[in-house]
Amino acid sequence: MKAIEVPEIDGAFLLEPTPHADERGFFCRTFDAEVIRSVGLDPNAFVQDSVSRTARGVVRGLHLRSGAGEAKLVRCSHGKIFDVVVDLRPASATYRNRAFFELSGDTQKTLYIPAGCAHGFQSLTETADTSYRIDRPHDPSEDVTIAFDDPEFAIPWPLPVTSMSQRDREAPRLAEILKLQRG
Repeated sequence: MKAIEVPEIDGAFLLEPTPHADERGFFCRTFDAEVIRSVGLDPNAFVQDSVSRTARGVVRGLHLRSGAGEAKLVRCSHGKIFDVVVDLRPASATYRNRAFFELSGDTQKTLYIPAGCAHGFQSLTETADTSYRIDRPHDPSEDVTIAFDDPEFAIPWPLPVTSMSQRDREAPRLAEILKLQRG
């Protein structure tokens, strides 16, 4: 497994495993504490694992946490997703940059997303299972949702959106959220 810096998002990494395939299928390591340590992260900081199953065309996000934020490792373990990260850390050199990834069960790549970045994805296959390893217990009072179609980000979602949660559908644009925080 190797860690590759994501130039568009300061502090983000794509963790690329080495699958071993044969006639039975494949095997690969999806988490390696030494690789995590090698990029300056604490592998013991992750305290919760979650998984979502998503139908083709569904968009989840853009989500982030207020307060101290939430760092996470995201991996598509089955199917394929179009994954999006937006840097919303005002002090970051890559503030308001965005980056796009295709994560799939075939490659088992994992994306490390630093705290303070918004995250979302769209399923590109009939079903996609996405795993999250998160560095803080979930607190619903800190949930922030930004409109997936905010023109400021101009995210090129690859498929027509087939469905999303009510919370995601009604999410405000970033400018509205920032205006509320100032006022």
